[in-house]
Amino acid sequence: MPATGTASLTINELREFASFTAAEQRYIRRSLDIGLGRQDAFKLWARDRDEMASIRSQYVAYRDLKALRGEMPDDIGFDGLDPFMGRLAKMTAFDLAQERLECFSSYRFLYERLIGARVRPWLPAAFCGAAALPQIRPDRRKVLLHSISEAAATAPGWSDREPCFYPEFIEREAA
Repeated sequence: MPATGTASLTINELREFASFTAAEQRYIRRSLDIGLGRQDAFKLWARDRDEMASIRSQYVAYRDLKALRGEMPDDIGFDGLDPFMGRLAKMTAFDLAQERLECFSSYRFLYERLIGARVRPWLPAAFCGAAALPQIRPDRRKVLLHSISEAAATAPGWSDREPCFYPEFIEREAA
């Protein structure tokens, strides 16, 4: 692919990330640090005891990431579906229950980076299944389930292009 095509895709990813709320952006960056092992999330993101506990829980919830990356089932068969979808739905439910991801787009953005482009066909099912669980408050369920477009839920195919932009923590300078 020409460099201009890659630059254009990166700009689109930057724009998409900029469209998310500040809380979504913060949660995505923190989640990528935890899930990809980029930084010590406790030192970088914990502002208080509650956030420290939340980060600890997220490390536990994300312990299956390596397995998810390695056990992607074939999208036409049913072999391997149970463990993969079970783990993906459980992790998705954890993230949605944190109430920091407001829509399917921010969820998809995060999970494409945590697991890779090959997970795209599985994300609508995992999102809808997790969003409908009783662990998610009813008013949140409604918002989350309304956030997935018909096009995303019924896509006939998915890109296998890996994401280019992985947002990171940006330290603010003291005034």
